[in-house]
Amino acid sequence: MDRISGRRRLLQLSTVGGLVLAAPAFARDAKKKTDETISPPEDLMREHAVLDRIMLVYESGMRRLGQGEDIDPAVFVQSATIVRDFIHDYHEKSEEELVFPRFKNGGRMVELVNVLVTQHGAGRKLTERIVAAAPQARTREPREAMGKDVQAFIAMYRPHTAREDTDIFPTLRQLVTGEEYDGISEELEKRERQAFGADGFEKIAKKVAEVEKVIGIADLDVFTPKS
Repeated sequence: MDRISGRRRLLQLSTVGGLVLAAPAFARDAKKKTDETISPPEDLMREHAVLDRIMLVYESGMRRLGQGEDIDPAVFVQSATIVRDFIHDYHEKSEEELVFPRFKNGGRMVELVNVLVTQHGAGRKLTERIVAAAPQARTREPREAMGKDVQAFIAMYRPHTAREDTDIFPTLRQLVTGEEYDGISEELEKRERQAFGADGFEKIAKKVAEVEKVIGIADLDVFTPKS
């Protein structure tokens, strides 16, 4: 009897230990979801990186046009189209609807937020003109007009995105509950999927990489000082 009782007790302990070591499926799924979730700042900041890469394309393309090189207008058409569709119509709209209202409701950085919204509007106008002029990039007058708009666009968006990355996005977490924070993440993911399909960000990044190859800046080493 003692031996049988001992074996039963050993079996019970092994079963309990198994439950402890092997978490229930719902717990594993929850952990997986948490591990895969991208926070709102990370999501928005990686979209800023797409814009940064497009601005590098703009700069390289305009510089080479100024040096007399024949640059395919499609470089500017595709770049400006990505800015319009991904940055203005998706990214900035998400900021204006999901992020900025939290600052206004909380009375935080309201003046900065107002400037950012104004710059979104100015950026859309510049991009509209760049999209219109880009197909005629080989012609002097449209090229010069586009060049001015590209310069104005870059001059505004470099400090614009820097302020959002250093001031706005890190502060967002202080203005919402944990549940609201997670809700913003889920809504950003939902909007991205609806606008660009599954793996939407990856698809956009791939498009940018293709333009970089055409303009000759796909290799990061081209930006390394040689002396």
